[in-house]
Amino acid sequence: MSETLDTTELGEKIVNVLKTIYDPEIPVDIYELGLIYDVFVNEDYDVKILMTLTTPNCPVAETLPLEVEEKVKSLNAVKSAEVEITFDPPWTQELMSEEAKLELGML
Repeated sequence: MSETLDTTELGEKIVNVLKTIYDPEIPVDIYELGLIYDVFVNEDYDVKILMTLTTPNCPVAETLPLEVEEKVKSLNAVKSAEVEITFDPPWTQELMSEEAKLELGML
């Protein structure tokens, strides 16, 4: 018997996976950093993640989106995963969670 998830539950699992991915230059995960703008999950368990980078010429611009895609695809329920990078709106420190700001000594 296979476990069925609703899209909200799967979205929560995806967020938990995103919280395991860290920006290599900042000791905070990409979710708390505010790099994830949105996570879309449809009824077929196709996932689309809208994310940004701290700067357009970020050193991990090539590898970080691939890492996000691969880790999300590793969830059993996910049928496909696509990461779209956007710089609109551009990332700013205001997008960081309170937890991230505390971790970085900004509070």
